[in-house]
Amino acid sequence: MGVRKRERAEQIKAAKEQVAFAKLNNCPTSPRKMRLVADLVRGEKVERALQILKFSSKDASRRLEKLLLSAIANWQAKNEDANLEEAELYIKEIRVDSAGMLKRLRPAPQGRAHRIRKRSNHVTMVLGSNNNTQS
Repeated sequence: MGVRKRERAEQIKAAKEQVAFAKLNNCPTSPRKMRLVADLVRGEKVERALQILKFSSKDASRRLEKLLLSAIANWQAKNEDANLEEAELYIKEIRVDSAGMLKRLRPAPQGRAHRIRKRSNHVTMVLGSNNNTQS
């Protein structure tokens, strides 16, 4: 049983070396708007995703482009001896979660007030490598 655990731990460690991730916390964009852009690049190869984000007219695409570049840099720091082009990196997972809301009041007619919710989000991006192990 100890041998199996050790082998499984080595497999998990090897799998972790193939992925890299980056997080963007408290981004002042509504999660709904960010998900529209995240859906465009989910599952795409890194080069294609960078092109999609670069030429997208949405404001959220600039933030995701910067996050993707950060995730690529994290992958390169983990795998110093590996070549970026040969690795065939792709966006394995991209998750947009809701973060804290800033609540403000806006004056309304007849002495009333309407609540304005300024939403923000957390984005988690995981990159995977296609070429090595799929066991």
